[in-house]
Order: sequence, then C-alpha cells, then structure tokens
Amino acid sequence: MRPDTPAENVDHTAEAARLERTAGLYPEDAEALLLRAAAHLELSGARPEATALYDRLLSSTVTLENPHLVRALKASNLWEYGHEAEARAIIEGVRAAAPGDPAPWVIAAEALENHDELEAAHDTFTEAVRHLLTDVPQPPQPTHPLLFGRHRVRRMLGTPHDEWDALADSVHSLPVSLDELHDPKRVWSLGSENPAELEAEIHRLRAELGAYREALSRPFPVAILHWPATELTELLEAYPALASEYPSHETHLATIEAALRELASSGTPNLGIVTGTVPSYEAFAASELSSPSDPTLLPQYATTLAARGRAVAWPPQQGSACWCGSGRPYGQCHGAVAA
Repeated sequence: MRPDTPAENVDHTAEAARLERTAGLYPEDAEALLLRAAAHLELSGARPEATALYDRLLSSTVTLENPHLVRALKASNLWEYGHEAEARAIIEGVRAAAPGDPAPWVIAAEALENHDELEAAHDTFTEAVRHLLTDVPQPPQPTHPLLFGRHRVRRMLGTPHDEWDALADSVHSLPVSLDELHDPKRVWSLGSENPAELEAEIHRLRAELGAYREALSRPFPVAILHWPATELTELLEAYPALASEYPSHETHLATIEAALRELASSGTPNLGIVTGTVPSYEAFAASELSSPSDPTLLPQYATTLAARGRAVAWPPQQGSACWCGSGRPYGQCHGAVAA
C-alpha cells in the first residue's frame, strides 16, 4: 500500500503531485492513485495534506472499491499528528463494519500497536482472523499480515501460543522463525557490545525487512494483457484488424498462461496480469494519437495499466480463483495445465 522508497531517493511531494495529476487523467483509477499520493505526502511529513486526500476520496460521489481501507489509513495518519480521539473513533467504525478485506484490519490494528495500545491491537487482530479465517482451510496470502501481526503483539504481551499462532507459524516462510522475529528481547541485542549478538540481530532484522518489502512493494516488470470474453468480442467487432492477434477467446487465455509460464521458467520475477476494457483502450489510443487497430499499442496499453496499479500478481495464491474470471480455483482451471 505505502511506497517502499527511502525519502532521500525520492521527492515525495513531487511524486504525490504527479499521482494527483494522473488521477485526473484516469478517474477510474483515482482511488488507487490518490492513496499512493497520500502515502507519499505522509512520507514527506505533509500529514494534513494527506488527510485532505483521504477526505477527498471519502466525499467523492464515485463508489470506492475499498472505503474501509481509506478510513483506516486516514485514522492511522490522523493519530500521527495529534488527532487521537478522531482516529480512535474511525478505527472503532472500521471494526464495527467488519470488512471482508484484511487490509483495513491490518492498518487499524497496527495504528493501535504503534501507539502502545497492545491490548486493543490484539483484540483487533483477533477479531479480524476470526472473522476472515474461521473454517478457512488455507489462509490466503493477503491475510498473512493479520496472523503475523497478532503473533507479534501476543509475544509482546507474553501470551502463550494458541491455534492461530500455530497457523501463523505454518504460513511463515522465512528462515528466521516468528518467535525470533517477534522476541521482545531483540531490542536489547541492539545495545550489546558482543559482535556475534549484533550480527545475529542484523540478520534477523534483514529477514524481517525483506518480508515487509515483499509485501509492500510488488513491481510488475512484465504484465500480460487479458481481455474478458465480452470485452474481446466488442474489441474485435469494432477493430477487426486485431483478429489476427486474438483468433478466439480460448486461444487468448491459453496464450496468456503459456506466455507467463515461459517467462517464469526463464527466471523473470513479479509477473502480472492486467485486464483491459474497450473504452479504456480507446482512450489510451487517443492519448497516444494512434488508432486502436494498431496491434503495437496492445503491449504499451498493458504497461500503462500496470503502471497505474491495475496489475494482479501471477500465479494466484493456492486456493485462489483463476485469473481468467471463470470463478473456479486456479489449480482446477488454467493452473491445472502445470499439473
């Protein structure tokens, strides 16, 4: 969610302004773009301006994809510059709404944790995992920060492990265990004069930082363009010159999966899929002063969608729905090709 870029390498104020301008050009992506702009403003220290962007989104007449996330981010930001009472009220509202997306829960719980409200943070994490993971055989990747955050807070509170902590351990993949990462005594090692203790602590911190960077910053150097069936039909009816690119929808889907598998086997990381729409593609072609019939525009369009935050990571997590929109689990749809 938040940009993972050191302040000394980026002019966060300028980047926020650029994202606001881009949001004006692409209103359908305004929510994602303005959230990124607000994050840059927070990093620059312009927290009131970031709050203004959150309020702009919440007061918009356009239906937001994730209003609870916007509210949670606003609360977290407000608390950082002295508006504790308002932040608490918003967090309580988020909890009462019980969103189905884990991100608002994570932001709300971590805001409490960051201000030493450990019991309240624990209650929020616990409420979230019970709401989202009860009777779920395999926790989806987006819920992992809930399990890890709850584990971390419980270690600070000195609470014995329970079944949710065991689940957190089971999905943790780093070489350093969660108990080590979340050991409250770790901070004491930073003041040690023993080189071995300092080296071990640096190793643990690097592992933890790596996990956060992976979660927060997922660039898509290669994003493949996907057309849903209805959009592809409309596209080919309007621009029959593109029929050679898309002989059929089934072939189109199979080509996407095959291309991504070939890229993955060659070692290309962070692959993604972007979904196109005909109006969006026509607007892009107009912005490039070109015709939508030009097939060379298609990869450029895909790259632009990815840059606007529209890419979805490939392959889907285990148990997740297939990227093609069939509604079936990936492993029983296009993921079955590998098996």
